[in-house]
Amino acid sequence: MTTQLEQAWEIAKQRYAAVGVDVEEALRQLDRLPVSMHCWQGDDVAGFENPAGSLTGGIQATGNYPGKARNAEELRADLEQALSLIPGQSVSICTLFTWNPTRR
Repeated sequence: MTTQLEQAWEIAKQRYAAVGVDVEEALRQLDRLPVSMHCWQGDDVAGFENPAGSLTGGIQATGNYPGKARNAEELRADLEQALSLIPGQSVSICTLFTWNPTRR
């Protein structure tokens, strides 16, 4: 027995096929596209040094939201989750953003 999600997926594939789109091939092509994820997408625009501080200045492209990483460990877990969903396994780290657990 298929789940409701699987049934919806099959219906969507049929509808796209009706207009000439091979959904499986489109997904294979998407798997080959490079994706760039920048540090601000991890929502460290406020930093972790002063968790009670408010956002001031700068881009503030993301901001505060429920589930936002509150420390470096959570940010790394978020990155790990994102990498599990994004094709490719290359990560570049800016040397300006270092992690020193002994520094407060």
